Amino acid sequence: MTQTITIDSKTALVLEGGGMRGVFTCGVLDYFMDNNLYFPYTVGVSAGASNGLSYMSHQRGRAKLANIDLLDQYHYIGWKYLFTQRNIMDYRLMFKDFPERIIPYRYDVYADNPCRFETVTTDCQTGQPVYWEEKHDPVRIIDIVKASCSLPFACPIAYVDGRPMLDGGITDSIPFERAFQQGYEKVVVVLTRNVGYRKSEKKPYIPGFLYRKYPQLKEAIRARGAMYNRQLDQLEELERQGKAIVIRPVNPIQVGRIEKNVKKLCDFYAEGYQCAKSFHFLCND
Repeated sequence: MTQTITIDSKTALVLEGGGMRGVFTCGVLDYFMDNNLYFPYTVGVSAGASNGLSYMSHQRGRAKLANIDLLDQYHYIGWKYLFTQRNIMDYRLMFKDFPERIIPYRYDVYADNPCRFETVTTDCQTGQPVYWEEKHDPVRIIDIVKASCSLPFACPIAYVDGRPMLDGGITDSIPFERAFQQGYEKVVVVLTRNVGYRKSEKKPYIPGFLYRKYPQLKEAIRARGAMYNRQLDQLEELERQGKAIVIRPVNPIQVGRIEKNVKKLCDFYAEGYQCAKSFHFLCND
């Protein structure tokens, strides 16, 4: 039986990250755009924030183009970028060439969109999440989403307004609590892992020379597994209470965080589209 979900002024959309697993989210968001389904408030983390930006500018297919269709042409994932950008991805291509000329971002449409959009980053100095809302400054918009996507260890520290930032998933991987704090009463959450998934809670070893200026960040990284599992426990309880609708993969995950197999990515995108389609959404303006 298809579940019916009404999107009204008290309904929020929450987008998890997950690197290239975010193509599942691309499929979900393209289904939403195909059916003119928009939420008054969306909050995204890492890849969820990056893909969410194209949703906010109503650019159907743009996130798929960036994540899948152009991957073979530009080969922007690889350890070779560690030597040129201290990164595992070509961030110059992704956050400059893509939005400026290859698949231009519609900043004007985003600025005129009455719906709210927040992006989560982690403050390296405090080890706490920061929630950014910017619609009018293109440079700042890109700075924020780039910071949210900057994975610890694999990417250099990014800066927003001069503040050192990293991946928002370190401190708030699934920011449904943020949505409730903003006054929304129910959430639609897009996850990029199967039901029942949990992270290892073993605290990773961090060499002393890494992030030595940021002890609070190191503590947040060590606590991430426990934080993430706690959020999943809370989210599953909200599902049982009817306060959360979760769209998540059904089939066993075949896509890794830095996946480069285009066939796997296409299949996962299609699964996201079909999973969203399995719900019956109604907009109550």
